[in-house]
Amino acid sequence: MKKTKLLLGLGFLAAAGVILIAADHIDAPSSMGTTADIADFYGFEPSEGSDNTVFVVDLQTNVVPDLAYGSFDETILTEINIDTDGDLVEDLVIQAIPREGRMYFFGPVAPLKTGLDSEVLIDSPLGSVEISGSTAIKATTANGTTLFAGPRQDSFFFDFFQFNAVIGEMAPGGFKTAEEAVDTFEGKNTMSIVVEVPNSLLGAPTGQNALGLVVYKTWVTTNKKQ
Repeated sequence: MKKTKLLLGLGFLAAAGVILIAADHIDAPSSMGTTADIADFYGFEPSEGSDNTVFVVDLQTNVVPDLAYGSFDETILTEINIDTDGDLVEDLVIQAIPREGRMYFFGPVAPLKTGLDSEVLIDSPLGSVEISGSTAIKATTANGTTLFAGPRQDSFFFDFFQFNAVIGEMAPGGFKTAEEAVDTFEGKNTMSIVVEVPNSLLGAPTGQNALGLVVYKTWVTTNKKQ
């Protein structure tokens, strides 16, 4: 089957651990304010009684729910890259791309090629879910994967104005305490893609951490259709 060709967009995050967290929020001007702009990437290893890993990709910060819930760009492919052998090259990918109000997912399977270019893996469908608005909608596939796509409250806490004051040497007291700081992202949304996938679909992990939990090295890229 013919594959859709995509070229790597601006935005790259990498993380590994029990709770994997990376933050960026503002990418280059060409992707700023769009769903090619990666805000945060989280990976949560299985909680007690579960054998699933949850990946959360937050795209485009500063979506104001009172004005609009935002939308996903149909020319953007979001790709979760998973390294299972520790060589920092993706062994598996999970892809998400929107079409006419639904988010379609593919994988987790080996990519057709590694590196900067990607192709939509239409021969390896994972499932789809209606893109949420004010009410959250999720879908569960036959293999136990749960999918979500839509606006979520931005979980990133950052006092942007105090940060600028400290950088500009206008805040002799330095940063404020958590109680005093003002969260610049309060009341703002991001466009989120969430995949909860059984670890049996992810293959052998890189190893275990100090707590004995499995560790995958993983990062996210956004790709724009060419």
